[in-house]
Amino acid sequence: MFKKHVYKKLNLKKGKTLEDLIQACQKSFDFVSYQATEKAPFHLHYIKSLVDEKQIDSHISSYTKNPELPTLIDLEQSIPIEGTKIIQKIEEIEQSLLSGHVIIQVTKHDNEVLAVPVQQKEQRSVDIPENEFTVIGPKEAFIESLDVNLNLIRKRLPVPELVIKEFIVGSISKSRVAVLHMDGITNTQLVQTLTERINEVDYDEIVDSSQITQLISDNPYSYFPQLLETERPERVASALVEGKVVFTMEGSPQAMIGPTNLLEFFSSPDDHYMMWPLSMFFRIIRLLAVLFSVLATSVYIAVTTYHHEVIPDVLLNTMVASRLEVPYPPIIEVILLELTVELLREAGARLPSRIGQTIGIVGGIVIGTAVVEASLASSVLLILIGLTALSSFTTPIYQMGNTIRILRFPFIIFAQWFGFFGMAICLAIHLLHLIKLTSLGYPYLSPLYPFRVRDFRDEILKLPIQKLENQPEVLRSQKKKRFISKYRKHPPKDIEE
Repeated sequence: MFKKHVYKKLNLKKGKTLEDLIQACQKSFDFVSYQATEKAPFHLHYIKSLVDEKQIDSHISSYTKNPELPTLIDLEQSIPIEGTKIIQKIEEIEQSLLSGHVIIQVTKHDNEVLAVPVQQKEQRSVDIPENEFTVIGPKEAFIESLDVNLNLIRKRLPVPELVIKEFIVGSISKSRVAVLHMDGITNTQLVQTLTERINEVDYDEIVDSSQITQLISDNPYSYFPQLLETERPERVASALVEGKVVFTMEGSPQAMIGPTNLLEFFSSPDDHYMMWPLSMFFRIIRLLAVLFSVLATSVYIAVTTYHHEVIPDVLLNTMVASRLEVPYPPIIEVILLELTVELLREAGARLPSRIGQTIGIVGGIVIGTAVVEASLASSVLLILIGLTALSSFTTPIYQMGNTIRILRFPFIIFAQWFGFFGMAICLAIHLLHLIKLTSLGYPYLSPLYPFRVRDFRDEILKLPIQKLENQPEVLRSQKKKRFISKYRKHPPKDIEE
């Protein structure tokens, strides 16, 4: 499935020298190369769009002009910048130059250079989550800086057992990827599986962690997400403590959690911050809303086309009256409104936020009213479409929300062909697919299949936090218990009566 990763270099020929590298870089206007002074031997090379030139002026220039520092070793010991080192390999020199280092030579013909890190770091401030907003709980979200994101995770898990390994992916983009796990908790086989797959990624440009997810997924042809995408640091910390693995990369404001299961995509961070009866109620409401969103329009087609007898007579009269002047069968009517809703969603998502909200609200009202008045769709179906669209927004994870949007159409087509029997066939096909589907080698339908009673405590159900002392069985973590439960049904009274 995976090709062996080859670490390629741009225009790097066999036997290439440092002079060849400098000549290749001089084709770019932002490459700077000069001698410190006429008397000083040092030559400086750097790409000004990648470095902080203020640091060069304040921490490097004065030392390169000093005649009392004639060698690279003397210069290395004098420059007050951490990470300065002497290197000789052309691959290391190229990587350092293209990652924001100043390369210093004694003479132009030397192959030994001093690399000084002076990267220019432009980044936005830590903001609130946009896609996983919660009323209760932390308000910090990941940004595009890998170091900042790791800092947000380290703050929540200040223990030496948190292990971070860094990889370089993308033969051209050379993107930094960090893999995180908890030593002594996470199954070592799981860590090995993820690291091997990331090492075997062979692609030229990787700009977001979602691209890596597509390359390392167990089944790349499935439209069900097989790794959980999150922008919340505390969700990552919670997953790591459970024994899962996480990876994130430079330039991506999300982290990927694995292995995951289907039910986890319908769990919101709010569920862990509220009292357990409320959490369980809202979680069940969320699951029912998703089922309604997927099946409602297909049930409408099946009932109006094949199974009139299941509709009460009073409701049947209303539905017949609403469809008297509609000139085509229910399948056309449903697809027309479903595609209209999808167009409104896409228009609202691609336009600026204020305009997008206006387009969504005004467009929905105007188009819906016009469609009913023109007898292109029944008013009953219009209400149903509105409810299904509203129900689909209850999915907490954006990836799964997109899957739910697509999932409705196979059920609509099968309902038109065979009614309820066709819907049963479509459901069986998807269940078979989900049973076979895995996430980093772990079953996607757990704890439903294979059946794990204990794991139901924090999947469909939501029991009190005192009852969640065990790690998920399916992960086979090295540490089986999270804590020793001291939960009592009737706690002792502190005040004597």
